[in-house]
Amino acid sequence: MTRTESRSPAPTRNDFARSADHAYSAPVPNLPRVHLAGRHVQLEPLEPQHAPALLAAANESRATYAFTFVPADLAAMDGYVSTALAEQERGQSMPFLVREAGGAVVGSTRYMNLEWWPSLGTSVAEPGPHVLEIGSTWYAERVQRTALNTEAKLLLCEQAFERWRVLRIAWKTDANNVRSRRAIERLGARLDGVLRAHRPAVSGGVRDSACYSMLRDEWPAAKGELLRRLGR
Repeated sequence: MTRTESRSPAPTRNDFARSADHAYSAPVPNLPRVHLAGRHVQLEPLEPQHAPALLAAANESRATYAFTFVPADLAAMDGYVSTALAEQERGQSMPFLVREAGGAVVGSTRYMNLEWWPSLGTSVAEPGPHVLEIGSTWYAERVQRTALNTEAKLLLCEQAFERWRVLRIAWKTDANNVRSRRAIERLGARLDGVLRAHRPAVSGGVRDSACYSMLRDEWPAAKGELLRRLGR
């Protein structure tokens, strides 16, 4: 696996001293964007020009998007990308374009709800958030439930737990999305509970969200299982 990154000044505790004196968390501005690569998948920083390729991937088949918002036309995809990049600019997320090994675009995922806890400071070589969520994930149907998906999870969790040393990764999904819930559970995440009437549902109405998490000391066992599934 290889990983390259474009660095910008890392945040320090003093960066947030005035605004976070009475708050336990703050966004993570200027977080260096990362490029994650393995045998089956590449995750690269999302850019505005990626919208047409994402749209092509999204429209290969829309049969599995009943619970997931995936834009269906170029105007909507442009807005989707712009929103993700605006969140990144505010230090709230880090969105990725997902490519299969041959280079074809097959979807998107992101780190989101990034939190940096000023009271804890940082003591790692690559300062990052203390907690985060992995979400807004969708793939072209042909690569779902393949080694690409498994390796993407491995790369994202390795970066978060082993380099940024986050304390917790969270996942949320529609409580009715059995397929997504089983995938999160196979990863080794634990169900924290169901957040009722959490947000509008993609299909209309209001959704309940199943909330999962994994702690840093739970990651080694989960990583071992992912490596086993990848045949390593």
